[in-house]
Amino acid sequence: MRNTRQPAHRRFRIRAALLAGCVMLASSGAAMAGGFALREQSAAGLGLSFAGVAAGGGGLSAGYWNPAIITGFGGFTTASSYTAIAPYANITADPATPTWALGPGRDIGLSGVLASSVAAYQINDRVWIGVSAGAPFGLSTKSDYTWSGQVYGRTSRVLGMSVSPMIAVKATDWLSLGVGVTAQYMDVRLTQAAGVAPAATGVALDADGWGVGYMLGATITPGPNTTIGIGFRSAVHQDVTGSATGPFIPGAGPLSLKAKAPLNTPEVLTVGVRQKLNEQWTVLAGFEWTNWSRLGYVPVRINGVVSEALPFAYKDGYMASAGVEYAWSPQLTLRAGLGYEWSPVSNRVRDVRLPDTNRLSASVGLGWRLNDALSLDVSYAHLFGEPASIRIVPGHPQYVGLPWVGSAKAHVDIVSLGVNYRFGTPASIF
Repeated sequence: MRNTRQPAHRRFRIRAALLAGCVMLASSGAAMAGGFALREQSAAGLGLSFAGVAAGGGGLSAGYWNPAIITGFGGFTTASSYTAIAPYANITADPATPTWALGPGRDIGLSGVLASSVAAYQINDRVWIGVSAGAPFGLSTKSDYTWSGQVYGRTSRVLGMSVSPMIAVKATDWLSLGVGVTAQYMDVRLTQAAGVAPAATGVALDADGWGVGYMLGATITPGPNTTIGIGFRSAVHQDVTGSATGPFIPGAGPLSLKAKAPLNTPEVLTVGVRQKLNEQWTVLAGFEWTNWSRLGYVPVRINGVVSEALPFAYKDGYMASAGVEYAWSPQLTLRAGLGYEWSPVSNRVRDVRLPDTNRLSASVGLGWRLNDALSLDVSYAHLFGEPASIRIVPGHPQYVGLPWVGSAKAHVDIVSLGVNYRFGTPASIF
């Protein structure tokens, strides 16, 4: 009996570590923003490196960040974006790593497609209603089944979806205010090895959960050519629940444990400025703060018993960006942008599932108005990740007794198509 219980107890620890990965993934996503968040909610915004999205840069799709934006669009208007994300994340183990002979590592990034939409309807000259839908979080990575870091991760898949009904009012000729309610769903599957032997049996965690939050926004137009916007998306509390499964234990059968952890995804504050210089040129700037440090210590329950508190030690994340639009003609608008993001993941907590690091983004795009009702946006962006070290050693939140030391190099290519349609209404003021 003792031999049976001891392996099971060790599996409890492994499951707790696996759930730790789950919480980290859920709290952030194909991870094109700091941590695990997805910022690619607007095709037009992508072409600007998301500069000025809180002030309407990106058109109606910017309503994802700031619900007050929808007061700039008359009648019934929709904006949908479809984005292909191709990440490259190469992980290389240091030859001194004890398990290096299992395989030093390789590209773990998996491509994905993200869809998002915003719709707005003008009720009268003061009130608008709308809804935004998208995927604020998501991740997909896969390593070789046998590799040097297999006890810390083989596959990671996260799907996060949110829907936000909203209402906005034009309080004055220069001030609009908006508010929304967000329903958010997270689904996570993580796998890793139960040991260091080649082709070691895997363990897995499947978990999901719902949460509710809110969003606030305001736009200020101090002059006919200037728009200032601020948008806030609240934290969302979710109880991520599911099951952890593992290898067959002689005398005890297959390992299957119930797992649960409370999760608060972070607040996001976005500020933007949009300045029209003349009939052709418009410049934009933006800044974003994400409260990743709120993760702190997360209590994990395994089969109803608190196993341990997971220390994430994330820092807050920040991004600054600048962009420009050039109206080539009444039908064609050209866009470009640059952005820099400070990752919330430090060297002390970086792991093999998502080797997040600081990054520079460069983007270009265009908008094409086909007629008074239909317009298209096409954008491309490249994200340059800074080289980063990974040190899973004593003191690291994911350390389970086996050191793993290495480095990571990452970049991302993103292409997005936006479709905007106005149902017989006047042109927007943005």
